[in-house]
Amino acid sequence: MTHMNTNQDISQGKSIGELGREALWFLTHTFLALAFLGLVMGVMTMNRPDPESANPKILATILAFFVPMVGGFFIARMRRNEVASYVWISGLVFFSIVCVWVLDLPTGPGLCEDCGAVEKLWRTFFSINHGSGLMAGDGLFFGTWIPFSMIGYAVGARFGLAD
Repeated sequence: MTHMNTNQDISQGKSIGELGREALWFLTHTFLALAFLGLVMGVMTMNRPDPESANPKILATILAFFVPMVGGFFIARMRRNEVASYVWISGLVFFSIVCVWVLDLPTGPGLCEDCGAVEKLWRTFFSINHGSGLMAGDGLFFGTWIPFSMIGYAVGARFGLAD
């Protein structure tokens, strides 16, 4: 039986405790990025946009990136935490998982029936006027806005940490 020393260096001279704290900060910053997206969605919902109109969707897409970016900038300025600039990884992983989910969804009449894989993903996540009909029309939220919020947060944090 081996005994694990909790002060043992395991990565770049960091102890297990330090790596654990970094992991917790990573999750905290990821949730902060999502909280900024929640703020955007709350404000957009209060204005009762027309669900068929393209303009609110385009505005929400822009705000889903820029509001977390500004938030990430200020949080990184205050906390000076390098981990904040790596939250884009969460966005990429989340996007990848949602892509696999969408590719496994069944299609039918009106649901991107003859779409190939790329068209299915494009119409689900990025098409404003000609969606795929998959994910009950929530493809923009899950496949675009959530990853954008995490990527925007990381970009803002990187600017906030620059000296």
